[in-house]
Amino acid sequence: MATMEECRSALDKLSDNLARAGGDVRAAAALDRSLSCHITDLDVTFSGRLRGGRIEVLDTAPGRPHEKAQIRLAMKGDDLVALVAGDLNFAKAWASGRVRLEAGIRDLLHLRTLL
Repeated sequence: MATMEECRSALDKLSDNLARAGGDVRAAAALDRSLSCHITDLDVTFSGRLRGGRIEVLDTAPGRPHEKAQIRLAMKGDDLVALVAGDLNFAKAWASGRVRLEAGIRDLLHLRTLL
């Protein structure tokens, strides 16, 4: 089971990857939206913003998200680490229910490039 530190490190790596991306991926990540990532097996939520092509983690709190972010993710810690490492395909994980993604329809249309 991934630790809280490994999950935070994975989010930081994802942020770095998004910042270095170009083309359609860069455009999709350029949204300015609130973001939460609930790690279900640790029962902890990382909250922050997707802004300027980066993920800014502003808070870590036990339990489910306290506020409804515009973009909401939920998954096990091992799945987050595997996704960021490239060992787990997001679309397949989402389709199988291992990863949950909730957002408004416009945000989903922008984010589809990242999937």
